[in-house]
Amino acid sequence: MLAWLLGIVLFALGICASVALHEAGHMWAAKAFGMKVRRYFIGFGPKIWSFRRGETEYGLKAIPAGGFCDIAGMTAMDEVTPEEAPRAMWRYPTWKRFVVMVAGSVTHFILGFIILYLLAATMGLPNVAGTPVISGTDCAARTQDPKTLEYADCGSGDPAPARDAGLRQGDEIVSIDGKATPTWTDVVSRVQKLRGEHEFVILRDGARQTLTIDIPTVKRGAPNSKMGADDNKLVEVGAIGVTSTPIYQYTAASAIPGSVEFTGEMFVRVWEGLLAFPQKIPKVIEAIGGGERDPDTPVSVVGASIIGGDAVEAGVWELFLLLLATLNFFVGVFNLLPLLPLDGGHIAIIFYEKIRDWLRKLRGKPAGGPVDYTKLSAVTMVFIFIGGAVVLLTVTADIVNPIRIGQ
Repeated sequence: MLAWLLGIVLFALGICASVALHEAGHMWAAKAFGMKVRRYFIGFGPKIWSFRRGETEYGLKAIPAGGFCDIAGMTAMDEVTPEEAPRAMWRYPTWKRFVVMVAGSVTHFILGFIILYLLAATMGLPNVAGTPVISGTDCAARTQDPKTLEYADCGSGDPAPARDAGLRQGDEIVSIDGKATPTWTDVVSRVQKLRGEHEFVILRDGARQTLTIDIPTVKRGAPNSKMGADDNKLVEVGAIGVTSTPIYQYTAASAIPGSVEFTGEMFVRVWEGLLAFPQKIPKVIEAIGGGERDPDTPVSVVGASIIGGDAVEAGVWELFLLLLATLNFFVGVFNLLPLLPLDGGHIAIIFYEKIRDWLRKLRGKPAGGPVDYTKLSAVTMVFIFIGGAVVLLTVTADIVNPIRIGQ
């Protein structure tokens, strides 16, 4: 229980640190360009503590649910004092304002990459895509204990098809008999149906090779077998005697390109998750009503913290770190959506004004005035309402029917 609580506290602190660094990213970029930063606070609500250094007030507020960086003149409609006017953010070139607004998300991306690098260099990175990379070859044991599901010890008569055919550690199985096998599950399901000689295309050191593997018939637990059950049955399947690679191991040097590649995969998965987000809300509502909680449904920071606590309690620190990195990538991408009050909404308006003024110039007209944000208040309120409803739903689901691991 103490380990679980420690995990929750650590994950919550990680979230707070991410938010603090997000706002710090805006602040550092603004200060680097000479803009005036009035305040930098972590949290909202009543002020607990603050101090002033130079022209900026730094502090902490009572509700640790975010933070803010107050830059003078973020838009031309913001009130500024005569003293602040020359350094108002809206007076600066478009590219500088863009850098300031995007700096928060970039900070999340950098933090996520650092977490992934530390994970890669110490514990390794998970094979989340299930890519069929071989970690080793052995015999294809003739049978399996129906109750414990343990494989029989290899004997002199047990075949070793993969090893005999030349398959070795690090090889990736690309296809079998011309049919693509993008995941380890594809390889297993395909091999189990085959007998005799078949062609395997593998990727070794960046080059494709074709191997012929003679697949024997062995006995394995039926798909519905449960460890420890007395009524498990054995069925005949094909096997080649290979093991998959659930974790990619790296050195401190090789962890750099490994983390870069994994970061790219994370961006793709985060974007796909955002696109699929609306489709998953009904399942969240079902979970609140007592239905089984789909582990693929969205979670709030409450749910993520609970999973983080479970990971620490189970000693699976790699999951804890991976979850924290994923959260940073998600928040970074989400913040760039072109909707107010997100950073992406402000960026969209910055470029809208720039493109509009460029087109007006081509037509011999003067630059237009600043975009009136108040005209977008209705759209902003709709987005805030929908966002608030989603947060309420996910938090409720995470309280009454949370996603748990190891239980």
